[in-house]
Amino acid sequence: MSLIRFSVLPLIAVLAACASTPPESSPGAVTGGNQPARPGTGKCNADAVQWAIGQPNNQANFDRIWKESGAGLVRPISPNQAVTMDYREDRVNIHLDAANKIVRISCG
Repeated sequence: MSLIRFSVLPLIAVLAACASTPPESSPGAVTGGNQPARPGTGKCNADAVQWAIGQPNNQANFDRIWKESGAGLVRPISPNQAVTMDYREDRVNIHLDAANKIVRISCG
């Protein structure tokens, strides 16, 4: 019995070392993993940024889409890129073609 107890203790110590605490974030900050994030109105309005279809995905257009859509998160999506299917009302998706042109803009 004593041998089992002593062999379990190192296992518990290893598992405890793997535990992590969530990072602190400022109140009201919008986070999205590697996605660019900023405080927005909280709702995406893709209709307001349809002017960008056919435009190049450069920094100026990216920033303008971000601002005019009201979204807190922006997710550029390259062709054949795997993305999560979760719906986020505060995220605007910028769908790109192989030439880095914007082909579709949607919320979610």
